[in-house]
Amino acid sequence: MAKLKLTLATAEYDHIADLSHGIVQPEGIDLTCLRLQIEDIFFRFINFREFDISEMSMGKYAALTSQGDPRFSAIPVFPSRIFRHSSIYVRTDGKVNTPADLAGKRVGLPEWAQTAAVYSRGALVHQYGVDLASIHWVQSGVNQPGRAEKVRLKLPNGVHVERPTDRSLDEMLLAGDLDAIFSAHPPESYEHGDPRVRRMFEDFVPVETEYYKQTGIFPIMHVIAVKREIMDEHPWIAVNLLRAFEQAKANSVARMLEITAPRVPIPWCYEHTRQAQKMFGPDHWPYGIEPNRTTLDAFLQYAYEQGVCERRIEPEDLFPKQLHKSFKV
Repeated sequence: MAKLKLTLATAEYDHIADLSHGIVQPEGIDLTCLRLQIEDIFFRFINFREFDISEMSMGKYAALTSQGDPRFSAIPVFPSRIFRHSSIYVRTDGKVNTPADLAGKRVGLPEWAQTAAVYSRGALVHQYGVDLASIHWVQSGVNQPGRAEKVRLKLPNGVHVERPTDRSLDEMLLAGDLDAIFSAHPPESYEHGDPRVRRMFEDFVPVETEYYKQTGIFPIMHVIAVKREIMDEHPWIAVNLLRAFEQAKANSVARMLEITAPRVPIPWCYEHTRQAQKMFGPDHWPYGIEPNRTTLDAFLQYAYEQGVCERRIEPEDLFPKQLHKSFKV
């Protein structure tokens, strides 16, 4: 029987590289892999569904799922994960030094439904006790003005978002018209070393480590989505794709643990990997529902509370039934 020909679009990741380069091949699938820029992938897949399988924003996917959007299914493979205490930027000479200081302030974000912002706001509420309605929210592009929301929202009572179209968040922060920015991508001023802008938590690793120890949440940014008609017609591909992604990840971790001849240009990469395994467990970047239930439950609760999801959905609602139970890969 001929293999099913499918296209996959992701950014360049070492833990996907062996799949992208054909070293690992999903059973029964002839996979053509495209390695593109994240923003380009998301725009082309969400708006035009140009690929059969694609990396996708977790926030957008959860929002669309809660709305009953029939276009996408997904497998519990999470190529991008990152803690988000490090993604809060403030004025160096401003009055915001702690999360509690954000109450009553003007805070910018590129999109309310941006996955990173969902986690940041969730931490504000659940870790620091800040009422989202106490903040004056401002939406625009981080470095270019006029960025628009990509999904329908149902904002909580008391929460209002101003949407100027003529100024970027970075411009407004530098001018003192914003007190902080929540953004997955740093503003250009910070990237260029402008002394007027700093992270709220410059020494963020201890803060995020403590957050993980307290909550068990390892934030998931992106998921692997599939055109639903393909998943419905060929339900077997879900398991085969997951197994292939797992194998590619295992190969990558083995490279990271190579002591004799490190495979990536990061000093002590093998020790960093070993420390990650000590903290998160032997599989320190897990796929599947059950190993990620704490994170998925927290994210879906945050997304519902913040009006990104129109109804409270469960982790199982995000993935096909054949992946609801754990199985040996």
